[in-house]
Amino acid sequence: MIKIDNVSKYYGDFNVLKECSTTVEKGEVIVVCGPSGSGKSTLIKCVNGLEPFQAGEITVNGISVGDPKTNLSKLRAHVGMVFQNFELFPHMSITQNLAIAQVKVLGRKQEEAVEKGLKLLDRVGLKAHAHKFPGQLSGGQQQRVAIARALAMDPICMLFDEPTSALDPEMVNEVLDVMTELAQEGMTMMCVTHEMGFARRVANRVIFMDHGRIVEDDEKEAFFANPRSERAQQFLAKILHH
Repeated sequence: MIKIDNVSKYYGDFNVLKECSTTVEKGEVIVVCGPSGSGKSTLIKCVNGLEPFQAGEITVNGISVGDPKTNLSKLRAHVGMVFQNFELFPHMSITQNLAIAQVKVLGRKQEEAVEKGLKLLDRVGLKAHAHKFPGQLSGGQQQRVAIARALAMDPICMLFDEPTSALDPEMVNEVLDVMTELAQEGMTMMCVTHEMGFARRVANRVIFMDHGRIVEDDEKEAFFANPRSERAQQFLAKILHH
């Protein structure tokens, strides 16, 4: 579903991604973790072309992301992306937030888009809030709306960029529960997260990054039981200690 082959990226002279390679099979859930500044979010944003990269190749469902001829808007319509800070339109109701991209990008009729949006809102447990505005919802509720909005586009895979890091601790689980359900239903997912409990429960593989490199790419059991690199051992010791 996703193939990342020798990808490097620079900000000016700064080499933020260094020859990163991995694959994500259809139905796999991959958790990308590592210290701040290791390149995790940059890597995931390269997957749907939100960040350009200077070397290597990324393909999503056989389509080359870096090819100048690729219609990135069309590709992004089928690659769901959930950001750290929800990115909902504050001046639109929840229903409007769920419908607008379906209408503008996929060409669905308004009624059909609203119906689909409400069905997904129900699925994330928020149907009663359909007529509210984002500012009237908690952070956890807004993030669940953002997930429903991504799902409304019928994505072939989902990318999550630290979806719980802006939330109060009490709200984290309500978002992770929705993500866990998606994973169990077979959605292909690539998640940048520090939530190691989620990784243990749901991931097929864990990718550990440091200084722009993929240091480990392993089955989750092997990663948690016996990380090969000293850097990953230090990282896990700190994170799991708490």
